[in-house]
Amino acid sequence: MASLSIIIPTLNEEECLGRTLSCLSSLEPPAQEIIIVDGGSQDKTLSIADDYDITLITSSSQGRAIQMNQGARVATGDYLCFVHADTLVPVDLVTVIEKTLNHQHIACGGFISLMKGPQTTRWGTSLHNYLKTYYAPLLFRPHLFFFKGLRLLFGDQVMFCRRADFWQCGGFDSNLPIMEDADLCLKLVAYGKICLLNHVVESSDRRVAKLGALKANLIYLWIGILWGLGVSASYLKQFYAEIR
Repeated sequence: MASLSIIIPTLNEEECLGRTLSCLSSLEPPAQEIIIVDGGSQDKTLSIADDYDITLITSSSQGRAIQMNQGARVATGDYLCFVHADTLVPVDLVTVIEKTLNHQHIACGGFISLMKGPQTTRWGTSLHNYLKTYYAPLLFRPHLFFFKGLRLLFGDQVMFCRRADFWQCGGFDSNLPIMEDADLCLKLVAYGKICLLNHVVESSDRRVAKLGALKANLIYLWIGILWGLGVSASYLKQFYAEIR
């Protein structure tokens, strides 16, 4: 049986990390390891992490790509799974990932992200996030969409892949402040199809709640279009404020 390493980048995640770690601690079967890579949290994130049987690493630099690469360097599992600190996964996560990557023609996968808040389910935003997995590569990389099986996955969708393929393609681009997940898909498609599974994960709606649904979705759409046209991620970062 292949083993799975779960990697979580954190920065001031005291509001949601405990719930996420509790969820991950209940997986059946369990993951081989859970690795948190913290980017310098000033709240209770580290003390919350200490309450769980996980590996905790402090990164010298902030940035999801940097932190996730750092976690992948110490990971020992055959498969890598990248989970945001505000995302809940199904209890059979390990089995689902193993069954998916047993198919050698699949290089990377992700889940349908259902965005939820304490009292609200963001059906419209969740639908848009689902659809852009398909329409973004269809519009901007149609040759890869039709002939290589490219789909563009994003962090909220809990991306996973083989550790060997991850390092063979160079991992996340540490120079990218955003869109590092879509960039990884473009690199991994050389090793096989990118697939979106018919399984759901739950992600926090905190960004949408802060910005408002219309504004948030317009920002997501604008960033996606500009990125697809080749605008640098460093420029696009100004439209994507950190929200906790």
